[in-house]
Amino acid sequence: MNYITNIQKYSIHDGDGIRTTVFFKGCPLKCVWCHNPETQRFERELQYDKEKCIGCGACAKVCPQSAISMTEGKPVLDKSLCNLCGKCENYCPEGIRETVGEEYPVKELVKELMKDLMFYEQSGGGVTLSGGEVMAMSTEYVLEIAKALKKEEISLTIDTCGYVPYDKFEAVLPYVDTFLYDVKVMNPELHKKYIGVDNRLILENLVKLSDAGARIYIRIPTVKEVNGNDENMKATIQFLKEHNIHPAQVNLLPYHNTGSSKYPKLDMEYKGTDLTAPTNEEMEGFVKLFQDEGFSNTRIGG
Repeated sequence: MNYITNIQKYSIHDGDGIRTTVFFKGCPLKCVWCHNPETQRFERELQYDKEKCIGCGACAKVCPQSAISMTEGKPVLDKSLCNLCGKCENYCPEGIRETVGEEYPVKELVKELMKDLMFYEQSGGGVTLSGGEVMAMSTEYVLEIAKALKKEEISLTIDTCGYVPYDKFEAVLPYVDTFLYDVKVMNPELHKKYIGVDNRLILENLVKLSDAGARIYIRIPTVKEVNGNDENMKATIQFLKEHNIHPAQVNLLPYHNTGSSKYPKLDMEYKGTDLTAPTNEEMEGFVKLFQDEGFSNTRIGG
């Protein structure tokens, strides 16, 4: 299944101009600092804000599966019994329970995306497919969306981690205007430690996309304790130059922990508590490293 967690209107950090960003559910990576944990798992799931729960027990009373029990005045969910019927969500007086992940037929999705056509045209914007990892969704589904947007002359950007078989990129390449391509860590061992996999496939796909003539924005989530250092930035520059990759932009994205509050709602642990962003001075230094090597369109932020 291809589930969507959010359709975000008026996005200005996910590509050129004013865009509508579609967040798909499911990602093959496990970035320690992930700020959208609700998009990590491929299946639908229930989240609720424990801090705002008043302990009324309404959710337990209406659950037809008896998946919710009250323990010390708080609801406890047995996920093995829950079928995501949504009754607890509908009956919660505080509105703090939510099923994450919705199916959208392509025609319905494109109709929704067409609503902001005027903003796309006026700003040079369009639609960005993000995640999670959109390229990990069904190739047929993503391709159908891409073709439909192309038919409507809507610019399409794909935000990707790159960790999928290359034939998925090859299928959509004729319909994509820009790829926002994450290059997180150059050291493969550090990449596996903080991202969950090594970076071989990601870098191979980047080279192939570049060789195929794709327009690419390199995006580097920059974390002081992980990749926010001259060594990693110089290694990234060296790789780009060695493989004759000429990104339209290089975006250095300072770490933030604004997504950490989402984790308890999903019974997940945020493992980035010790991470920090580089200082503004350090970020400016990284920009200069790229610019001095010919990557003039390097900036902080997307």
